[in-house]
Amino acid sequence: MPLGSEGFTVIELSDVSPDILPSYDDCPVDEYMGNGTRFKRFSQYRITPQGNDEWSFDRLPHRNYTTYKKFNSVGGGIRRVYEPIKVDFTPLIAAGIRELGLDRSEEWQINVHQNRTRADGGKPGPLTPEGVHHDGHEFVMIAILNKVNAAGGTTRLWKPGADAPFWSGTLEPGQAVLLDDQALAHDVTDVLSADGGPGHRDIVIVAFSRWAEKWYGEEHDSAALAEQ
Repeated sequence: MPLGSEGFTVIELSDVSPDILPSYDDCPVDEYMGNGTRFKRFSQYRITPQGNDEWSFDRLPHRNYTTYKKFNSVGGGIRRVYEPIKVDFTPLIAAGIRELGLDRSEEWQINVHQNRTRADGGKPGPLTPEGVHHDGHEFVMIAILNKVNAAGGTTRLWKPGADAPFWSGTLEPGQAVLLDDQALAHDVTDVLSADGGPGHRDIVIVAFSRWAEKWYGEEHDSAALAEQ
């Protein structure tokens, strides 16, 4: 297993390009999750192994986002309409791929979620309203890029059937957690205002699945929407 016996690792990220952080400022509100505290863009890619341990990233035609209700009891089983991501996260994603050691005998597909969560003194920002969960993919990368006047946001990792997390940590900007999504469940505590005024936390989440597993396209979407 690329992530070792614990099924996860925390990595340090290189600086992102100057256009990345400002791109969070105009993310539209997420109408499906967060009760007005989440702002989001979403895109999908097909990635193919190249020479010198590199990967090519082919952005896929934009689709609504669907996932199974068994993985997300709040936002699963519906078509969620999001605008596509405007900036290039692929250098950051490539750093995660190097750590994961993806199987280079296959192509992979990734879902990329650009999320800002806001909070103020009277309204925390829920990060995982679906609770402790698996995303349903093979691996997940959660990268923290910026926090402004934000507290909380502690990531917790859970082993199957456990009553308590076996690991928890509050990641800072420039850090990412990589995890085996099939072996571990996860959740994140709410974002809170650090001083009672407005604050926010900016992240990018990348979910990795083998292309052959068909997490992209009408066949996948129909199956997710048909789930009871």
